[in-house]
Amino acid sequence: MDVLQRMSVPDLIAVASALRSGRLDIPFTEVALRRYCGGNLACELAAEISRLADEGMQSRHIGLLVNAVATSRTRILADAEPVELVWTGPESAGFNNRDTGVVVRDLFGSAKEEVLVVGFAVHQGREVFRRLAERMVEIPTLRVRLFLDVRRPHGDSTMASELLWKFVTRFQANEWPGDRIPELFYDPRSLSESQEKRSSLHAKCIVVDRRIALVTSANFTEAAQTRNIEVGALVRSIPFAQELAGHFAALASANVLVSLDVRQPIT
Repeated sequence: MDVLQRMSVPDLIAVASALRSGRLDIPFTEVALRRYCGGNLACELAAEISRLADEGMQSRHIGLLVNAVATSRTRILADAEPVELVWTGPESAGFNNRDTGVVVRDLFGSAKEEVLVVGFAVHQGREVFRRLAERMVEIPTLRVRLFLDVRRPHGDSTMASELLWKFVTRFQANEWPGDRIPELFYDPRSLSESQEKRSSLHAKCIVVDRRIALVTSANFTEAAQTRNIEVGALVRSIPFAQELAGHFAALASANVLVSLDVRQPIT
């Protein structure tokens, strides 16, 4: 059941609990399983557990199997090296790397206090950020800050305030899957009308609870998370995570990176 290896541990635990309690039962449908995993994973999982049910396994037994996979994955994570290679794309023979999409969902699902996300491009964000939005509901005190690149198209002379309004409107309508919107920040230099002064917020990383960090080439897009060739490093180091998060927090405090108030119209 390869699909179980590509699901995050929190999602596996949720599916196992639903199967064992009877909240998930025959017939298993993609729609029902989208509560626990998205995209192609929900379709594949529905097919796999339906196959097990056809072979005679009851829902609670399938739940025990899924829970066993989650327990095994948890032990592997606990024994993992301080720095781990994270990969998207075709696998090489003899190499076992963590999948970018799975790592991102695991990180979001493990957050307890604070999540810092830095990204250059966001597309298909509803799927990428689904687990993070759910975690914000599960833990109302969870602080989530997104530092994103707001671009001025080449040759565009639109007022900066209008570009910001369009960005926030698109983000809320198309990219964020929850009702509670995270704090958004951007680099004002990216909207300079002068090409020579313009910059990009090109960094891509996630820091969770200032204890673990993912630094990656992957944008927050479906292609980057599942199909492109992308490389990243998952770093289990509190000093590193604190320093990385601290840099962005300091830039925000100094108004080098500026907050977007998504609760008020941008003027």
